[in-house]
Amino acid sequence: MSVDAVGGVWRYAMDLSDAIRAAGVETLFIGFGPEPSTHQRREATRIGTLEWFAAPLDWMAGEESELDVVADLLTELSLRHSVDLLHLNLPSQAAGLPAQTPVVVVSHSCVATWFDTVRASGLPREWFWQKRLNRVGFDRADVVLAPSSSHAAGLVRCYGQIDNLKVVHNGSRNSYPVMPKQNFVFAAGRWWDEGKNGAVLDQAAAYIRWPVLMAGACDGPNRERLAIQHADYRGELSHDQTLALMSKAAIVVSPSIYEPFGLVALEAACAGAALVLADIDTYRELWDGAAMFADPGDPVAIANTVNALAEDAVLRAELGQRARLRSSDFSIEAHRDAVLAAYRQAMRGSPRLTAAE
Repeated sequence: MSVDAVGGVWRYAMDLSDAIRAAGVETLFIGFGPEPSTHQRREATRIGTLEWFAAPLDWMAGEESELDVVADLLTELSLRHSVDLLHLNLPSQAAGLPAQTPVVVVSHSCVATWFDTVRASGLPREWFWQKRLNRVGFDRADVVLAPSSSHAAGLVRCYGQIDNLKVVHNGSRNSYPVMPKQNFVFAAGRWWDEGKNGAVLDQAAAYIRWPVLMAGACDGPNRERLAIQHADYRGELSHDQTLALMSKAAIVVSPSIYEPFGLVALEAACAGAALVLADIDTYRELWDGAAMFADPGDPVAIANTVNALAEDAVLRAELGQRARLRSSDFSIEAHRDAVLAAYRQAMRGSPRLTAAE
């Protein structure tokens, strides 16, 4: 399974691999991009085996030739470890792989759908190769997974028809205890990413009556930067530290304008927080009736929605209960079973057998 240490793919990969291990599936993690932290390495090696390579992630590469080594690395490792199936968390990584290896790719996000959503435009010409490489990866894959119907629709809008495209919602362990709530607002994300919309939330914080705590990276790998001025910035926290803060927050906000799934919203729902979410297709698909929504382009609208919720303890409690109930639809067990079904589909017709069979 390919992983990176930069964004939400890490959490996805660790939780899923831990879940499928109980079904007898052994995972070799193949890492690309910036090195993982000591804590991340420890987590990965507790669950499976980890090998890391200097090759960049596609969206961090300056040109296509920097990725030429990826297919060779994956092929060599597959042979050396007698891998039964490749689960690739970047579709471009499937480009150039030999036909005999079953491949499942997951589109967690991509530059084409990001530009389509965040900038309402096509890709800059110098990034056309990324879209082409993703298309080759989709065509090579035996199964393509998207974490929401809205993201699947975005993929088809940007790439055209994709064979064997299936929607498999992400999952969470949903084992967090519901803690007594405190009167503050919490948000987490990689805020250097314009799609996470941190600048608008920071502006909204100036009008929100409760303290607004923001956690997550503000400096990106390609010199992107967000300077937080109004919110209480807590820095880049570990996953456990983030969950500890989130579990105490009465309100959790996700202002993203580009969100193929939104793990933060799910984890907050598991913790029983009242959710205020950007009014985007993904969040409507997953959380309609279990959250309040606000225009992600309007900081005053976000502030007004949060303030109305802050003033109504009964509504907060009701929304927290609804969100926690909805979160049960996205259990790690349901996610595991759906992914194992995708593995079986990819393996079908292959003489090789795996524990997923």
